[in-house]
Amino acid sequence: MSKTVDSAPSDDQGAEVERLIDLGATRTDVGQPADAPWVVLADPEGNEFCVLPSRRP
Repeated sequence: MSKTVDSAPSDDQGAEVERLIDLGATRTDVGQPADAPWVVLADPEGNEFCVLPSRRP
């Protein structure tokens, strides 16, 4: 089963990643390139999700 969670984080992707890690997420590697603009995390149950950079100009 797949779940999608959309949120409206600040424009600071790094701060959002750290906030999610503080809530229990962990960084994970799913084969993304080293220069990928997104960060892959997993929730405490192992469900993977991405944190994308803001599209705001």
